Amino acid sequence: MEYKVGDIVTLKKGHPCGSHDWKILRVGADFRLECQGCGHQIMIARKIVEKNTKDLKACRDTENRVTGTKKGAQNPEMHRKEC
Repeated sequence: MEYKVGDIVTLKKGHPCGSHDWKILRVGADFRLECQGCGHQIMIARKIVEKNTKDLKACRDTENRVTGTKKGAQNPEMHRKEC
Protein backbone atom coordinates (compact mmCIF):
# COMPACT_ATOMS: atom_id res chain seq x y z
CA MET A 1 0.00 0.00 0.00
CA GLU A 2 1.10 3.54 -0.66
CA TYR A 3 0.58 5.83 2.30
CA LYS A 4 0.41 9.60 1.77
CA VAL A 5 -0.04 12.60 4.04
CA GLY A 6 -3.74 13.37 4.42
CA ASP A 7 -4.98 9.80 3.89
CA ILE A 8 -7.23 8.16 6.50
CA VAL A 9 -6.09 4.74 7.68
CA THR A 10 -8.30 2.32 9.61
CA LEU A 11 -6.36 0.17 12.07
CA LYS A 12 -7.39 -3.18 13.55
CA LYS A 13 -7.17 -2.01 17.16
CA GLY A 14 -9.25 0.96 18.22
CA HIS A 15 -8.15 3.99 20.21
CA PRO A 16 -9.54 4.17 23.78
CA CYS A 17 -11.92 6.92 22.59
CA GLY A 18 -13.58 4.31 20.35
CA SER A 19 -12.33 5.45 16.93
CA HIS A 20 -10.46 3.17 14.53
CA ASP A 21 -9.68 5.90 11.98
CA TRP A 22 -6.41 7.87 11.92
CA LYS A 23 -5.29 10.71 9.67
CA ILE A 24 -1.70 10.47 8.41
CA LEU A 25 0.26 13.62 9.25
CA ARG A 26 3.79 12.36 8.51
CA VAL A 27 5.15 9.47 6.45
CA GLY A 28 8.61 7.94 6.70
CA ALA A 29 10.26 5.25 8.82
CA ASP A 30 7.78 6.41 11.49
CA PHE A 31 4.25 7.70 10.98
CA ARG A 32 2.59 10.56 12.84
CA LEU A 33 -1.10 9.74 13.12
CA GLU A 34 -4.00 11.80 14.45
CA CYS A 35 -7.04 10.07 15.93
CA GLN A 36 -10.18 11.15 14.10
CA GLY A 37 -12.26 10.67 17.25
CA CYS A 38 -10.42 12.82 19.79
CA GLY A 39 -7.50 14.47 17.94
CA HIS A 40 -4.74 12.70 19.92
CA GLN A 41 -1.48 12.40 17.95
CA ILE A 42 0.95 9.49 18.09
CA MET A 43 4.24 8.46 16.48
CA ILE A 44 4.27 4.82 15.42
CA ALA A 45 6.70 2.64 13.46
CA ARG A 46 5.90 2.10 9.78
CA LYS A 47 6.11 -1.70 10.23
CA ILE A 48 3.35 -1.63 12.87
CA VAL A 49 1.06 0.54 10.72
CA GLU A 50 1.56 -1.70 7.67
CA LYS A 51 0.85 -4.83 9.75
CA ASN A 52 -2.29 -3.45 11.44
CA THR A 53 -3.92 -1.58 8.53
CA LYS A 54 -7.46 -2.72 7.87
CA ASP A 55 -8.45 -0.09 5.29
CA LEU A 56 -6.92 2.95 3.58
CA LYS A 57 -9.11 5.82 2.42
CA ALA A 58 -7.20 8.10 0.09
CA CYS A 59 -7.77 11.83 0.09
CA ARG A 60 -10.18 12.52 -2.81
CA ASP A 61 -8.25 15.36 -4.42
CA THR A 62 -4.46 15.19 -4.59
CA GLU A 63 -4.26 18.99 -4.96
CA ASN A 64 -5.89 19.42 -1.55
CA ARG A 65 -3.20 17.52 0.36
CA VAL A 66 -1.01 19.31 2.86
CA THR A 67 1.98 20.72 1.01
CA GLY A 68 5.33 21.62 2.45
CA THR A 69 6.53 25.20 2.49
CA LYS A 70 10.03 26.58 2.28
CA LYS A 71 11.72 27.88 5.37
CA GLY A 72 10.79 31.51 5.91
CA ALA A 73 7.47 31.32 4.07
CA GLN A 74 5.12 34.08 5.14
CA ASN A 75 2.03 32.02 5.92
CA PRO A 76 2.29 28.20 5.83
CA GLU A 77 -1.47 27.89 6.52
CA MET A 78 -2.15 29.35 3.06
CA HIS A 79 -1.10 26.00 1.58
CA ARG A 80 -3.25 23.88 3.92
CA LYS A 81 -6.62 22.74 2.58
CA GLU A 82 -9.08 20.16 3.84
CA CYS A 83 -9.79 16.92 1.99
